Amino acid sequence: MIRRLSGISAALLISTLVWSQSPSDAISFERQGNLEKAADAWRALTRKNPKDAAAYASLGIVLSKQQKYQDAAVAYRKALTLNPKLPGIPMNLGLAEFKLGHFAKAIPPIKAALSSDPENPQARSLLAFSYYGAGQFAEASDALTPLAQADPENTELRLMLAQSCLWAKKYDCATQQFRELLQKDPNSAAVHILMAQALDGTGKTQEAIQEFQAAAKVSFREPNVHFGLGYLYWKTQQYDDAKREFARELANDPGHAQSMTYLGDIEMKRNNPESAIAFLKKAVELKGNLRLAYLDLGAIYLQQKQYPDALKALQRAVELDPKQPDAHYRLGRVYEAMGKPAEAQKELAKTRELHQKADEDLVRKMSTSPPSLPNNGREQQN
Repeated sequence: MIRRLSGISAALLISTLVWSQSPSDAISFERQGNLEKAADAWRALTRKNPKDAAAYASLGIVLSKQQKYQDAAVAYRKALTLNPKLPGIPMNLGLAEFKLGHFAKAIPPIKAALSSDPENPQARSLLAFSYYGAGQFAEASDALTPLAQADPENTELRLMLAQSCLWAKKYDCATQQFRELLQKDPNSAAVHILMAQALDGTGKTQEAIQEFQAAAKVSFREPNVHFGLGYLYWKTQQYDDAKREFARELANDPGHAQSMTYLGDIEMKRNNPESAIAFLKKAVELKGNLRLAYLDLGAIYLQQKQYPDALKALQRAVELDPKQPDAHYRLGRVYEAMGKPAEAQKELAKTRELHQKADEDLVRKMSTSPPSLPNNGREQQN
């Protein structure tokens, strides 16, 4: 009679069978396309010999083939801890982290791979894309430049380079790239907008306005085209033109909170407080991180002697950017009006400590983050 094994006996038997796996078994399973069994076999070998760096590296490779990149990265890191000189594994680790969208984590192992093979084309492109994905735009622009020069017809690569230069505030680089892109496609509204942002960054506001006008002519409903143009009119105190463009943006996108904020600011400047409040309150309902909207609401409420509302709005403005002195100054005036001299002196002292920051560049007003890594950047690494 065959007796059923107890739970403990069964576990021991399975353990014995697993531990009996050899590298040749794992390799055989992998060649047969049975990646699950191959991974089990490599895991068994790592349990049998926890210091076998090659077994961990092989496990990582099999897991990567299964697209289990998180587990693969763990295996690769263990392998490199045991043997930092394993060939090919730093690159594999970098690729696994890249596939996971962990761009900052991908950078060190890719750089390690490049140090041993400086001409590796995959590593060079992967490093550039990782810098971009991680938001390290100065480094991305440096890494993307030779890639774009080597492949001048790759429009998406050149656009990534131009975006990197723009976000790194390398405006000469950005304008050069955008001009070349516009030569290839003069009817690209998106590139006209980006060109405008770069020109504004160099102080060429009138030329930036012309680029926005060109973008609007090409595509009247292009997202943010009227807001960007309106902002530049606002910046140069052309308020009637600014109002027109903000209204056009809202016609295209009724929930465009930034346009509402600047319409409210214009109404405040023109001493129309009730109209201003209506725009500003709607803006903060839609988007809770608009410093200018809270700053203007606080100023209006202070003027109307609605001190609790002014206090709340200005505290939020300070919270959003503590380094801007204007909110501290107005908050100090509110505390004075409320009969709180100690708090008022604290805020006014803070105002004196701070220096007015330069106006935030247009690219950051139009977007809180750059476009994500293009799909072909990811696909090229398959």
